[in-house]
Amino acid sequence: MYKEALRQVWAEIDMGAFDHNVKEIKKHLGDVQMIGVIKANGYGHGATECAKVLEYNGCDHYAVATLEEAVSLREDGIGGSIVVLGLTPAVCADTVVEYGITPVIMSLDYVKALGEAVAEAKKNGTFATAANCKPEEYEQKCLFALDTGMGRIGYRVFTEEERKYAAEQYKEMTKVEGVKVPGIITHFSTADEEQREYTGLQISNYNALIDLLAAEGIKPKKICANSAAIMVYPEVHFDAARPGIIMYGLAPSGYLKGKVLDLKPVMSVKAEILNLKTVPAGTSVSYGRKFTSNRESKIATIGLGYADGYTRLNSGKIEVLCGGKRCPVVGNICMDQCMVDVTEVEDVKIGDEIVVMGKQGDAEYSADDIAALNGTINYEVTCLFDLRLPKVYVNYPEGMCK
Repeated sequence: MYKEALRQVWAEIDMGAFDHNVKEIKKHLGDVQMIGVIKANGYGHGATECAKVLEYNGCDHYAVATLEEAVSLREDGIGGSIVVLGLTPAVCADTVVEYGITPVIMSLDYVKALGEAVAEAKKNGTFATAANCKPEEYEQKCLFALDTGMGRIGYRVFTEEERKYAAEQYKEMTKVEGVKVPGIITHFSTADEEQREYTGLQISNYNALIDLLAAEGIKPKKICANSAAIMVYPEVHFDAARPGIIMYGLAPSGYLKGKVLDLKPVMSVKAEILNLKTVPAGTSVSYGRKFTSNRESKIATIGLGYADGYTRLNSGKIEVLCGGKRCPVVGNICMDQCMVDVTEVEDVKIGDEIVVMGKQGDAEYSADDIAALNGTINYEVTCLFDLRLPKVYVNYPEGMCK
């Protein structure tokens, strides 16, 4: 039980499992550089703590979704390279330079704004707190974004005309003083699926642009592989790969679950029973009276609700573990609490531990189990639990400075 929390519900983050997963991925990638994706606060696991374990494993390249996330990591003392995978506006160019962040780019005007920000920062001496170089030597790094089939951000490269335009834009960006564009990045939309045709199309689109530049002697670093591609598309590991969900011990899809990598789930969600009562048959529970007991029942209350990411959509169909047994959550899930039928658990009492997600004895209730109930994915489940739950970090790698 977690006795130090101000609440009797928490997310337990097993840093030993995270360390194990990182080592598995690094072994699988070999000499390929690893960019650890710790966006969305490390998929709900805590970005800063995950960055520390990555650094412990010799990885000091990270990726986040927003500039705000990158700045937060810097302010927590995280050095190395931090890539922002989402687009940042020109108005934020000075912040990008000040904190030494690597943005993803698809606008020449934005790159020019970065160049101006570099010049201004060198003039004023206020920039790149994590650059590890002399101010006069600083160069702003960026990654050039391609849309090879995701349809989200980046220059489209489906046709010869589109590829020529993207190549010209890339070359123009590399001419901007104070800015370097060392790599070209894209993202796969179906690499986690059994069918390989569309990912093959995306790879062809990407390689066609790379070949166009290579014909002119231009050879940028190639950065393509997400978690799924790391697992099953070794031909696109290239210069660097960016694992995300697999670092947290979860598969990118049901198709890839249990394949290629030995992964250990990092997050568990646990709670203590706050209240326990025996009620007669015919007793209704929670808002709307959606559940009524059909027998004398033991009903436990835990302090977990939809404001904690335990969505109300789970009502009437989700289970938890108590005493090593699966027990149904009954009635509508409230904002801050929910109720569990623990009638089948012997000697249950207030203060006993409920496992909402994770293992208890031989029983397990996983992020995939929770996701399947509502037709979503394990990514969303762990991210939602980041809303309000306190985190307890356990089992750090031996010898690591926390």
